[in-house]
Formats: sequence, structure tokens, C-alpha cells
Amino acid sequence: MPSTSTGTRRRRAVPRLSAAALAAVLALSGCAGGTEIETGGEDDRFISGDGSATVFEAGEREPAPDVTGTTFEGDELALSDYAGEILVLNVWASWCGPCRAEQPVLDEVHAEYGDLGVEFLGVNIKDNETAAVAYTDNKGVLYPSLYDQPGEIPQAFRDTVPPRAIPSTLIIDPDGDIAARVIGPTTYGQLTGLLDPLVVEFDLGDPEDRPRVSEQEGYGEGAEEDGSEAAEDGDEDSGTAEDAGREADDGAADGDS
Repeated sequence: MPSTSTGTRRRRAVPRLSAAALAAVLALSGCAGGTEIETGGEDDRFISGDGSATVFEAGEREPAPDVTGTTFEGDELALSDYAGEILVLNVWASWCGPCRAEQPVLDEVHAEYGDLGVEFLGVNIKDNETAAVAYTDNKGVLYPSLYDQPGEIPQAFRDTVPPRAIPSTLIIDPDGDIAARVIGPTTYGQLTGLLDPLVVEFDLGDPEDRPRVSEQEGYGEGAEEDGSEAAEDGDEDSGTAEDAGREADDGAADGDS
């Protein structure tokens, strides 16, 4: 039975959402504050999460689908490219407040576990590509993301994670099997707690010997500024959502013509 708890490799048309409705909902509740966010019809709902984690033991893991995609830089990537490594697959969007809140956690763990056979790959869904690229540039994200505007990659994992859960994180072991999932924003303690047993299980090193970003000089500088930014995400996300919705409608209109 799975157990549940709360808690650099190379960097590919949404439904016609009501941009105003989407912006209003996201501004009020982010994308992981309740149980479900509705922005219209059945196709316009995003499932929220409380950050609960589920661990799948070695004998109970299911193979991850070998999905492929294209990064913001135009590189083709497949999950099979990460065979032999632990892969942290994070689904996100630039307009998602909880995604922004968890980004420092992902960056910190990525920096600490790079020498322990752990790789990170983002999956950007339901987003404006320009806004998504600006997000990764502004945040200094060092791992690649696949641009999956329609959300096809989460659909491939629908038996494990709700396809419309943003953010969500999957941990895939070196054999290509799903070892853990987090529905909602993750934390440093939670994510490292999920990775450490896998690093040991596959004899990839001693997690206790990893460098600690928090102990490095200058760590924490700018934290107050980051906190202010997170507090203002509701206002910022509203504009981003409107822009994304406008571009999505324009693209759909072009396709219809």
C-alpha cells in the first residue's frame, strides 16, 4: 500500500477560458488553496492540492509513461533520457501563485542533489510561452522545462495525479517507475524526505554529505523582497492570466480561420 503524508540537462490551444474569470479566481485563491477551481466548463477546472505526498514502495511502483516534449529552447526531451537517474518532474504555470511559492524549494533541492543522481524537469502547462520564459529567466531557474500548453503530459499521468493539479510533482526512480507524488506545493523537508530514501536505495551516494545551500554565504538575502513578491502574486497573476487568455483566444481564432 502506498503511504501518504502531508506536507543540468537541456532545457513543447488551451480551451477558450474567460480570462477575467480565471484572473479573479486565481487572485483570490491561487491554485492550491481549496479543492477545486472552476473557471468555466468542465474543461476549465484546475484541481487544487494541499501538498500531500504519496510514496510508492519498490514492489508497488508503476512505470512512468515515456512522454516526450520540447523545451523553451527547442530541444526535444523524453523521460527515457533520464534512465538511470532520479527525476523530479514538476508541473507548473507562471500564473500560479503556489508554483511561485515553491520555486525556491525546487531550486534549493536541485542545487543540493545534482551530485546524487537527481535531475529536475519542469512541465509548463496552460500558459503563455512568453510569460513562462520570462518567469524562468527572472527566477534564474537552472533546469529545463517542457512547454506543454495543452497539458498533454499531465494527461499521460492521469492515473497517478489529477491532470489539472497545479502545481504537482512526480518523482521517478532510475528504473523509470513512479516512486512518489505530491499534489500541491511541496516543501524542502518533504521533497528531501522523498528523495533521500531513493538515493540510498539506488546507491547513488550519501544524502547527508550533500552541500547545504542554506549554509552558503549570502543565503537568505533578498528573502524579504521575495516574500513581498509572493504577497503581490494575486495582482501580478491577474495580468498574466488575462494576457495568456487573450493570446490563447487569438491562437484559437487563427486556427479556426
